[in-house]
Amino acid sequence: MNTTTTTPTDAPDLDALRTRQQQVWSSGDYNRIAAITVPVAETLVIESGVRPGSHVLDVATGTGHAALAAARQGARVAGIDYVPALLDIARSRAAAERLDAEFVEAPAEELPFPDEHFDTTVSAIGVMFAADHTRAASELVRVTKPGGRIALASWTPAGFVGGILGAVGRHVSPPPGAQSPVRWGVEDTVAELLGEQVAAVTSSVHTVTQRFADAEAFADLFLAYYGPTHMAARALGPERRDALRTDLVAHADASARPDSSPGHLVLDWEFRIVTAERRS
Repeated sequence: MNTTTTTPTDAPDLDALRTRQQQVWSSGDYNRIAAITVPVAETLVIESGVRPGSHVLDVATGTGHAALAAARQGARVAGIDYVPALLDIARSRAAAERLDAEFVEAPAEELPFPDEHFDTTVSAIGVMFAADHTRAASELVRVTKPGGRIALASWTPAGFVGGILGAVGRHVSPPPGAQSPVRWGVEDTVAELLGEQVAAVTSSVHTVTQRFADAEAFADLFLAYYGPTHMAARALGPERRDALRTDLVAHADASARPDSSPGHLVLDWEFRIVTAERRS
């Protein structure tokens, strides 16, 4: 994955791309990384205006952060993802908290729900990684009730995670047809993807603070457990793998907050929340 986009003349095999991406997110151990995005999901749910009793869908739920945050607000929640192991974790978490949340295996491009079914549809650092951006966006709109809200949190192109994905792309070519996931971190792009069936598109930029012992600890954690960097490292020989690690370390060092100190690296990771209303 990187920040390269396809041209209109491309005719990618989207099924093959989805399979490849599913393999990426099934690799490593995303549960070791997922905790980093808890504040993102909680901020998203607040910004989406979820209310008790409302019916909420969390698309590309992963281990269930946004779904569970919505359920804690008293909503009835469904979450979908195409990685079974992540859904198992989400179900265990919901059961442990006795929350009203159902989790279903499905891709973002084929939501297994009727038209106009949910009061609020959200995705926290999830739908941005869909194979087919246009189709995934269309599905978000389709399942949302007229007057309902769509709220999406995505890493921005210029933010820290955009830099991680850019580093990966410099070392491993993206699969044919892949589009940049951080496109979803641009309000105008999301408005275009959602199309004319939505109105009142707005966005806000937020940061989530992450802390590591040092830049090397960050790089090693992500190379071991984060799907995109883990799969990239597996595809490279030892020398090129070391070069990827060097780039990740340099990126973290360059992004360190001024209050970082030896043994305490502080990073602010930027994300954008875009909200829209389904037209009546």
